[in-house]
Amino acid sequence: MARNNLHFDDLLLDARNVELLRLLDSDPRASVSELARRIGMSAPAVKERLTRLEEAGVILGYRLELSAKALGWPITAFIRVRPMAGQLPRIIELAESIPQVAECHRITGEDCFILKVHLDALENMDQILDRFLAYGQTTTSIVQSTPVPSRSPPLPGPRE
Repeated sequence: MARNNLHFDDLLLDARNVELLRLLDSDPRASVSELARRIGMSAPAVKERLTRLEEAGVILGYRLELSAKALGWPITAFIRVRPMAGQLPRIIELAESIPQVAECHRITGEDCFILKVHLDALENMDQILDRFLAYGQTTTSIVQSTPVPSRSPPLPGPRE
């Protein structure tokens, strides 16, 4: 799927584009001039490449990653939801309306959704679960640790 006649494959065949993605992945706050210096190109040329990668949908945006624990949400859980017949849209609407829901994915299998939620205290999980139980069955798993945190997908080409 490409936008503006730019194709993922064409952009990712260019080693400099892949190197730019690697640099941004390791330091998302790097300025265009810093990226240009590190890759040996002019800043306008780097900016143009980044714009093409954004327009093609390779770079979806730039995000700030916050520590849920530091913000007072020390508990992370995954909730699988198996909606009752006709309740799929309600699960999505409900997930969007609850600030503690960090992610909602439609999945295959017996359950239709998996949600990542942040909680300030274990006793407050019932408040979240009860809202989903009005529309289906839930199964909850509490995160004990995260040995592999969220990371970008692998980039093409040789690995470092």
